[in-house]
Parts: sequence; C-alpha cells; structure tokens
Amino acid sequence: MAKELWKGNEALAEAAIRAGAEAFFGYPITPQSELLEYMSRRMPELGRVFLQAESEIGAINMVYGAACAGVRVMSSSSSPGISLMQEGLSYIAGSDVPVVLIDIMRGGPGLGNIQPSQGDYFQMTKMAGHGDFHPLSLAPSTIQEAVDLIYESFDLAFKYRTIVVVMGDGSIGQMMEPVEMPPFKEWPEERPSWAVRGAKGRPPNVITSLYLGAEKLERHNMRLQKKLAQIQANEQRYETYMTDDAEWLIVAFGTVGRIAKSAVRQARAEGLKVGLFRPISLWPYPESALDALVDRVKGILVVEMNAGQMVEDVKRIVARRRPVHFLGRMGGVIPLPDDMLAVLEEIVRGNGEEYRYLGGTRWN
Repeated sequence: MAKELWKGNEALAEAAIRAGAEAFFGYPITPQSELLEYMSRRMPELGRVFLQAESEIGAINMVYGAACAGVRVMSSSSSPGISLMQEGLSYIAGSDVPVVLIDIMRGGPGLGNIQPSQGDYFQMTKMAGHGDFHPLSLAPSTIQEAVDLIYESFDLAFKYRTIVVVMGDGSIGQMMEPVEMPPFKEWPEERPSWAVRGAKGRPPNVITSLYLGAEKLERHNMRLQKKLAQIQANEQRYETYMTDDAEWLIVAFGTVGRIAKSAVRQARAEGLKVGLFRPISLWPYPESALDALVDRVKGILVVEMNAGQMVEDVKRIVARRRPVHFLGRMGGVIPLPDDMLAVLEEIVRGNGEEYRYLGGTRWN
C-alpha cells in the first residue's frame, strides 16, 4: 500500500477509525484539536457516533457509559484535559471495561502552553486516577508508529478489559510524515458477554466500581492486580539502537527517543560508543530489557521533556549499579542532539558522580 502524507493528529484519528472505533466523545484542546475535528467529520460519514461534550469531565463519563455497553469507544485530549478525566478513568479501571485514550502532551504545569512536553509521564503511567491500577501506556516516536499502536489499541483494550493510552507530545500531533494506513478491521457484531444489559427477555448484567464491603473490594482489587500482572508479563515493548557494543546508554521515549538516535550517531562519529534504549510501553515499563543492558555499560543518560519523571523508573531498575544522569528540558523546549552530546562528553570526562541537567545547565 502506498504511503500518504498525514498530519499526526489526523493520522491518529483515521487509524482509530480503521481499527474499529464506534464512538468518540471529546472536548477540544490544543495541540490535539485537529484529532477531534477530524473525528467530527469522519465518524458521522461512516454512521458512527461523534459528540463534543461540554467538558473533558463530561466526555470521559460518556466514554465510561459506552464502554460498559461493550462499545469500542475512545477519547483524546491534552495534559490539563487529561487531568480533568482522572476521576472517570479511575471509575473505568475499577469497572473493568475497555477504553482507548490518546494524550497529546503539552507544556505545564497548569495551563502552561501548547508546545510539546512529556510532563504527563507520572499521571499516565502511575495510576491516572485514585486507586491501585495502571493504564497500558504506549509512546510512539513517529507518526507511523503512532498509527500502528492506535490500530492495535482496541485489541489490547478488549483483550485485557483495560484502559489503553497512546501518549504523544505536541510534535507528534502537529508534524506531517508519510504514513502507510492499515485496512479497516472487521469486528464481530455481537456485544461481549460482560457488557451491561437488562432489556426485557435478557438476564440483567450490572457493571459497577462500587464495593462497600472491605473484603469484597479487596477481592475485586486482587483480581485487577492479577490482570495487571498479566499485562506486565506480556506487553513490555522497547527498541534498542546500537547497543551491542555500547559503553554509554541514552534512555529516552517518544519524540526525544527519535532525536536521540541522531545524538548516538554523532557520538559514534566522535569515537564515543553510545547506544539508545527507547521504551515503547511506558507502563508496563520494559524492565527486564533495560536490566539486561545495565551491567554492560559505564553510565546512563536519561533525556526527557520534563524535570525528571521516567528517570525515577530507570534509577529503580538500575539500583545504583551504574551512575544515572539526567537531561531535562521543560516548557516546550525540545532537547537537540547537540544538547545530548555536550552532556555525554561531560559525563565521560567525569568521575562517576551522577549529574542532573535542567535547561542544559548542570544543577549538581
């Protein structure tokens, strides 16, 4: 199939449609508004449901209702909008129903700006709401990879009856790249057996996240934890680049992971044996793959568009076996290969002490 030039937000929307999205509920917020706009045109054309809610809170609760009915439903938003969805996401997780969510991250905290950021790592990997759960969070580095991940997302959501989040930053949403679009998926017409029902002639089935008895709620939580353990075992995804003989390792995700490949090539040209580890699943984090690389390198540089979030997971996995350095750019500033190379050169000249760089300036 020939490739076509697509804008990131619109490509994500079309991929979700081809993956089988039956309903979309959302609210506009930059830098993902084109996704909602595209859905507003294409979904009615195909006889599917589109509704712009009065707020992100309204949208996620509409998503919740449709998910309980067994509908392939999704929403999209950006960082502060995702924050407003937190309560609804917790209800969805507690009710054990499948939902797909796209988060095109912007600078924060607060309203921040509409520039690219990776400041949602904590809220999209640790819980995304109150309680004990994690959404399955996937981070593409190209528009093609974003299309491929969203195309798979409904299968994953229904397989595990969970929330699947595709996390891109503003760059992924706004850039244009050649993309090969997948075909339309065929889904069975009947609703899953667990879906809510109660019409005349059918036995009632109620879905809830409310369990007033402590022991009953604990049993429910234990079942959810067992499901999360299955996701952890089966869905760890990552990419490595030039790690076979690497003495130094860059760890970065999403757009920054893509940029880091250029930094690796520049470092190699200067005689530094640098490799890249790029997690694709942010939860479950690809722990075993990173752990296998740690003892083969002299040090690790984590690069993010935030003040240091994924770096906490990296440090937990490394467990002080090697120094873990951090380079963070905030407010929508994108770290460039030259920034990474300058920090790498300083680390190589250092004495093994861990360094932290914010805005390209060493803080310790």
